[in-house]
Amino acid sequence: AMALADAIHDCTARFPKHETFGLASQLRRAAGSVPSHIAEGWGRGHTTEYLQFLRYARGSLCEVETQVRIAGRREYVDAERVRQILHDTDEISRMLAGLSKSLRRP
Repeated sequence: AMALADAIHDCTARFPKHETFGLASQLRRAAGSVPSHIAEGWGRGHTTEYLQFLRYARGSLCEVETQVRIAGRREYVDAERVRQILHDTDEISRMLAGLSKSLRRP
């Protein structure tokens, strides 16, 4: 998730200047929220809270996916880069699902 945040930051650095406080900022915040929610949930020390923060991370990941698609449609990001980022978000999503499932086991 942290590598995704790095990739998004690098990607948004090339956005048009008029998107600095718009889509670029929103996308960076959403991408940074994914590892931040994971870390905050872990730091809470309770499985129930950790699971809730993993759900928040998943929500932020969905936000990243949507915003990357928007950036691709606006041609701020090339199609290959969009595909790579979406592949990465899919992989992170699967890892979050697996972690959540393992935490729910008795």
